[in-house]
Amino acid sequence: MESTGRLDRGDGTELAWSRVEGGGPTIVFMPGYYSDMTGDKATSLAAFAAERGHAMLRFDYSGHGASGGRFEDGTIGVWTDDALAVIDRLTTGKLILVGSSMGGWIALLAALARPDRIAALVGIAGAPDFTQRLMLERLSDYQRAALTRDGIIYRPSQYGAPTPLTRALIEDGPNHFVLADQMPLTCPIRLLHGQADPDVPWELSLQVAKQVASTDVEVILIKDGDHRLSRPRDLALLCRTVGALLGQDGT
Repeated sequence: MESTGRLDRGDGTELAWSRVEGGGPTIVFMPGYYSDMTGDKATSLAAFAAERGHAMLRFDYSGHGASGGRFEDGTIGVWTDDALAVIDRLTTGKLILVGSSMGGWIALLAALARPDRIAALVGIAGAPDFTQRLMLERLSDYQRAALTRDGIIYRPSQYGAPTPLTRALIEDGPNHFVLADQMPLTCPIRLLHGQADPDVPWELSLQVAKQVASTDVEVILIKDGDHRLSRPRDLALLCRTVGALLGQDGT
């Protein structure tokens, strides 16, 4: 059974969360940019955890989903702090961090900030450093000028309404880049990535594998997988991957 609640992060902004009680290590799911904890990957993992008696926590960053705050006020630093607040105040013991897209970047940052607590890390189409490589560098001259002038632009999205992109997000991004240097993470790491992903190149997962210190790293490529990796067989692969890290077969 899942319980839900809201956590005041300290400034009056409340972060929505949902938790499955059970044994450790606790699975912590970190959603992507402009996404939330009600997506198929998060809910499938919650059901998987509940069926097997494992603890799991999912949450929404500020400005996302059911949490308070404005999306436009968020940055990688702000959302990483949200993740750390949830981890520090709502979990104990070892953790398996599971991050989707932007959540893969935030999972790496959280693991670097709390290395002693991380039992394993799973990235799903992880997008570290995306503010430069996958956003700023893809903008037209017109979009860059509008972003500088207005502080925000809206980019078309194949997943729904146009998504906001703020100057604050772009300017804050370099403060949290992780791919330029080796990451001193020694936990087991599993990186799932679709080779038909139109948003985040699968080669980025190979770069993450190269940059982490851990030798227990596996990159799992799904040849026809898209960015979301939310088909039934993709979700089954995710659950098997997490199950193996928990010492189960995940079936």
